[in-house]
Amino acid sequence: MSNRIYSKEELDQALAQFGITDQTDVSRYGSGHINDTFKVETKSGTRYILQRVTDAFDKEVLKSNILRVTNHLKSKGVKTLEVVGYENPWRVYKFLEGYTSVDQISDPSQAELAAGAFAAFQNALADLPAPELLPVIKKFHDTVDRLRLLDEAKKVNYNNRLALVEKELQFVDARREEAAKIVTMMEKGEIPVRTTHNDTKINNVMLAPDGGNVVIDLDTTMPGSALYDFGDMVRTSSAAAAEDEKDLSKVYSKKEYFEALVKGYLAGAKFLTENEIANLAFSGRLITLTIGIRFLTDFLNGDTYFHTAYDDHNLVRCRTQFKMVESMEEQAEEYEAIVKKYAGK
Repeated sequence: MSNRIYSKEELDQALAQFGITDQTDVSRYGSGHINDTFKVETKSGTRYILQRVTDAFDKEVLKSNILRVTNHLKSKGVKTLEVVGYENPWRVYKFLEGYTSVDQISDPSQAELAAGAFAAFQNALADLPAPELLPVIKKFHDTVDRLRLLDEAKKVNYNNRLALVEKELQFVDARREEAAKIVTMMEKGEIPVRTTHNDTKINNVMLAPDGGNVVIDLDTTMPGSALYDFGDMVRTSSAAAAEDEKDLSKVYSKKEYFEALVKGYLAGAKFLTENEIANLAFSGRLITLTIGIRFLTDFLNGDTYFHTAYDDHNLVRCRTQFKMVESMEEQAEEYEAIVKKYAGK
């Protein structure tokens, strides 16, 4: 989300192209970091979400992907975002009335609901007709490529920060071989490329009292691996502490939340192959390592990608992710047993 200030005339003009002229209030909405998002109140009582799509995306690719995904989900009877109109750079959705969202999971039951929602989302898109969606961000969760970028950042060595991260680099080096596992299996065809969400945080699921939960924020929906989606759920939803917690004694992966994720996901993800199921527990470690590598890379580059609040913010984030990886490694046998339990193995 940018800090740009929009005039009333600009917002009114954006809405008018979609036939909305009775607005009574248009105000900033949500906690998203990418697009500029507004909630629209109208005299008729119908509410909308108005968004200006960021210039960071290929807007035509994004538009095509969003329309294909939402139309396919509707054809399968899966509740999804209702696109009122889409004329780059603006788009309008119907406001999801009666739904709620949370920014942080506070109970295992929420983890189970979120995992079930993403499983249903992937399940419905498993038969999306050809051609594949186009990638909005290339090599987004490609750990091998993230390692390449880290090695390039070591040469940049902004402000001689390399001297501060010797332990972190050793941590990465010790896991380089296993970091290539999923990418290699996909290249060999041992794990299929699927249509995946790629940002499976709890606040990207709108919760309904009747259980008809809706997956939102579809901008990164593109070809990927179901394992990356599940892995990022584990990273974000089983974390005992915030992503930038400085006290590493508070940082660990909560087993009961991991179990809730597995239970909810496997109940709905009917499309998974044996190889995908066998790597579910590993995927949590892998995606968490990958995000840690991204924070470390940005630290060495001089904090050019992620917004930071203080000098070593990205290094703190990196260390938190690596501590989460250690916690998952320590519980690896228990996590594998949980997957086998719900997979009926």
